[in-house]
Amino acid sequence: MYTPDDRPSYTRTGEYSKNFWNLMRTKQDGLGSIENHRSTETGTFSLPKSAETALGMQLAKKSLFRRLGTVVNAKGSGCRIYAKDSNDVAQWVPEGEQLPIQDGRKDFTRMPVDRHKLGAIVKMDEDFINDALFDMEGHLVKRFAKSFAKAEDGAFIAGTGVGMPTGLLHATAGAQQALSAPSLTYANVVSLYLSLKAEYREEGVWLMNDKTALALRTLTDGSGNHIWRESDDSILGKPVVYSEYMPDIEEGGMPILFGDFSYYWIVDRKPVGISVLSERFILEHQVGYLGFEFLDGKLIRQEAVKGLRIAAE
Repeated sequence: MYTPDDRPSYTRTGEYSKNFWNLMRTKQDGLGSIENHRSTETGTFSLPKSAETALGMQLAKKSLFRRLGTVVNAKGSGCRIYAKDSNDVAQWVPEGEQLPIQDGRKDFTRMPVDRHKLGAIVKMDEDFINDALFDMEGHLVKRFAKSFAKAEDGAFIAGTGVGMPTGLLHATAGAQQALSAPSLTYANVVSLYLSLKAEYREEGVWLMNDKTALALRTLTDGSGNHIWRESDDSILGKPVVYSEYMPDIEEGGMPILFGDFSYYWIVDRKPVGISVLSERFILEHQVGYLGFEFLDGKLIRQEAVKGLRIAAE
C-alpha cells in the first residue's frame, strides 16, 4: 500500500478524517468541506491517513502474495508506467585500474505497468452505523482488506493481464515450464527443483493447493523415503505455501510452482477510495460502501519461478 508521503496531504488532517467518517455514517455534517476532494474518476473519497495505513497492514496479513512478492508504491501520473529489471554484476578490478562502466541500457527488461481497477462492496447494518461506540473504521478496513486480498491473490495466479494483473500461470508472461509429465513422481519434483538456478533456489518456495499437497505428502522414492518433511511442511528443505487458486493435478494444468516469488511485483498505483451507497440497500436496513483500488502485478523475471505441467498419459 501507499506510504504516508504518497497520499494526498489533506488526508492527514484531523478535519478531513472527522468529515470522512461522518460521511461514512451517512451524516452530511462537513460534506461540503470535503466534496471538492471527491475523485472525478470513481466518485470516491480517499481514506484518511490512519485508515489507509491500517488497510495496508491488513492487506499484508491477508494477501499471500503481498507477503511473498515485492510490493512497489508507484502513484504515477499516467495510466501506464514501466518497471525495469536487470542483473546486477560485480567484477574484479586490477590494482590501478577502474571498474568498467558499460552502457547498460540493453541490460534492462522493460515491462509496462498498468492501473487495473479492483472494486468491492461492503454492507453494514444501520444499527451498527448509528452506534457511536461501534469501531466503524476497524470494521470497514478489515472487510475491504479481506475482499481485496482474495481478488488480488486469484489474479496474481490466474490473471489474464486484460483488465487485471498478469498471473503466474499466464501462458506467455508467467512462470516458465520446467518439465511436462503425466504424473507427479519423486524424480519429477526433484527435476523441477533443480531446473531453477541456485540463486533462485536460495529463497525458493513451493506453491500449490491443498489437494496437490495431500498427494505430495505420500510421495516416496524407490527406497520409501518421503519427499515431504512433516516436521516443518517443507519439500527438499524449502517451505510450502498453499493457495486455493492453484489448479488441481489434471491434464494440461500446472499444479506446482517453485521459485523466488519476490520477482513477482505488486504495484499499487493509487490510494484506496470509498463512497457511500446510502439508498441502494435501504430496504434491507443496510448501507453499502463501494471501494476501489488501482494496481498491477507481474512476474518481472520469468526464470525465477518455474512449474511442472501435467501431460496426457
